[in-house]
Amino acid sequence: MNIQIRKFYYGDIPEETGGNSTSIKTTQESGWPLWEIFIRSKQGLDHKHAGSLHAADAQMAIENARDVYTRRQEGVSIWVVESKYIHATNPDDAEMFYEPAADKVYRHPTFYDLPDEVKHM
Repeated sequence: MNIQIRKFYYGDIPEETGGNSTSIKTTQESGWPLWEIFIRSKQGLDHKHAGSLHAADAQMAIENARDVYTRRQEGVSIWVVESKYIHATNPDDAEMFYEPAADKVYRHPTFYDLPDEVKHM
């Protein structure tokens, strides 16, 4: 049994050979990692989570994120982070996790007004 393995790279188009069509493996089968995409819409604002996509590496993830999430020039900056490196709290533990900060009002500067010149704060 002769098995040929061919890697596909970004932009590759499968060729037809001998009447059989070569098909690109799905991202699940290829083992491409999942990437989380964060877009900053304007200078001075923070990055917001825009979505997720599969890509072979960080460069491909940035290029695909640009094509998918900023088609109409919605962003000025893109961050990509491999999903396995993101850790989060459990929403069910929110009360226990954030409760200690409730009695520290000095950490919340709500007692003064910001000037109109200060934007995006």
